Amino acid sequence: MINASEQTVKSADRVMQIMELLANRPRRATLSEISQELGIPVSSLHGLLRTMRRRMWLEVDETNTRFGIGIQALLVGSSYTRSDELVARAGPMLDWLSETTGETVHYGRIEGSHIVYLAKRESKYQLRIYSAVGRRIPANAAGLGKAILAECGDDVVRGLLDWPLPRMTSNTLIEPADLFRDLATVRARRYATEIEESDYGLGCVAIAVPGPGPMSDAISFAVPTARLDPGRVRQLADLLMQAQDIAARHLIFPREGRGDGYLRNLE
Repeated sequence: MINASEQTVKSADRVMQIMELLANRPRRATLSEISQELGIPVSSLHGLLRTMRRRMWLEVDETNTRFGIGIQALLVGSSYTRSDELVARAGPMLDWLSETTGETVHYGRIEGSHIVYLAKRESKYQLRIYSAVGRRIPANAAGLGKAILAECGDDVVRGLLDWPLPRMTSNTLIEPADLFRDLATVRARRYATEIEESDYGLGCVAIAVPGPGPMSDAISFAVPTARLDPGRVRQLADLLMQAQDIAARHLIFPREGRGDGYLRNLE
């Protein structure tokens, strides 16, 4: 029997399903595609899509047949990062890492079996990595994800991830033995790496950042593999470990009167 606390409102649940479906699709979807993928009758979808479009949660193309995420989703989504205390406190540190290296910097959080980008600083180089705040990547394929997973025991990792593991490229670690071996390496050296495991041409160096509870957040440098030789990996890793130590002392639990003054410790 379903407890009262577990009961859902069918129409509200369907609205969330539609939003999640469209957010994860590279292109807009037709009414019939949404119906087929979610198993919702077309007759029920009409009213939901009409209401969502009127409230600007959805947009429709010029043919009036293909639906995509609307501007209201952007406004609500951006308010999440604005109101998140950890992301806000990490801002000066992300700025420092970006200014020091010129590379793309990501701040991500584990959500189920995926990593979600919550903040980003762009690279100064012409050759750079495409990414966007809000993007979701399987945790096993991302440097950010592996940095966080390494903070957990292997039994916890088994419960967090979706098995079989999803493959993003031919380099993605999908065999349990391969992933757990890599996580052991991350624990030993304090930072995670990723070489073309989520995208071809992309390399990452990442480290978990401390918070008030279990490790759930991480910071990474995302660098084209053409610029990521072993010496550069070590240089970026050293900067991340320095930032992690400073964050543990000043960023997450700042003493009264210290505030964002921790930045001077990074200079």
